[in-house]
This record gives sequence, C-alpha cells and structure tokens, in this order.
Amino acid sequence: MLQRISVLIIIFLFCSCDSNGVFDEYKSTPNIWHKDQSINFKIEVPDTINAYNLFINFRNNGEYPFNNLYLITEMNFPNHSKVTDTLEYEMAEANGEWLGQGFSDVKESKLWYKENVLFPIMGTCEIKISHAMRENGSVLGVETLDGVTDVGFRIEKIK
Repeated sequence: MLQRISVLIIIFLFCSCDSNGVFDEYKSTPNIWHKDQSINFKIEVPDTINAYNLFINFRNNGEYPFNNLYLITEMNFPNHSKVTDTLEYEMAEANGEWLGQGFSDVKESKLWYKENVLFPIMGTCEIKISHAMRENGSVLGVETLDGVTDVGFRIEKIK
C-alpha cells in the first residue's frame, strides 16, 4: 500500500512540474479502437503569436499486435480551413520491445505531430485522430485495433 502511494506522489510531482503544457487530454478506449471511430479533441487556440509543438499521446498494452502505427489526423481551424495528414510511427524495436515509457504492461508514447505551429486565428480547433492499420497484403483496414487503452493530444509552448 505504501509503495502505491509513493508511486502516485511521484507521478503527481512529475505532472505538476510541467510548465510547457498548454493542452493535455486523453480519451480512453475499451482496449480496442474501431477503424470507424475517430478520437476527437476540441482545443481553444491559446494565441496567434507564439509557436507550439503538437503531440499525439498513445497508450498501448501487450495485446497491441503491431510494431508500427498508422494514423490519419484532421485538424479543423475556426476559419473552416482543414489540414489532413497520414502519419506513421514506429512503436517497437525489431526484437519486439516497446519504445514507449511505462513500468507495467501499459506503455505510453509521445509522438511528434507538428512542430513550430503558429495558429492562424483565435477560436476553437478540432482535432480528429483515427487509425489506418492494415494487415500485410490486405486492402481492407483492421476492423478493431486491439491493445489500445488511451489516445491523447498535447500542445506545448516552445521555450
């Protein structure tokens, strides 16, 4: 019991010392991520003067069957402009060891999305993230992606 409390205090201290984070939110999945389900975040633009780095946070457990991750992101700005990207991330070493951080079966990866972003206009942005995973040789996407516990989005102010 004392060990759990110590771990929680350490996690709290690390999280509370983060002065760069402007937005940091996670959405849980029920250990699966359906191909038609997008994970959505609504973000109030912090300002149009400073540059920001944008990240996708991804938590997976040992049931995740791939060593990579393909995502499709859609960023909708308040002026109705939209940017869509297809992204690929390496999630494991060649020997199968996960690249993410974590003490247990769940690993967390902080994935670069966009660097040095200047928001063009004040208002609410919407970020939509969906997976685009496929089996080798298959045209159809993977219906449900196992082992995904959470998907997050983070904005950091550049120092």
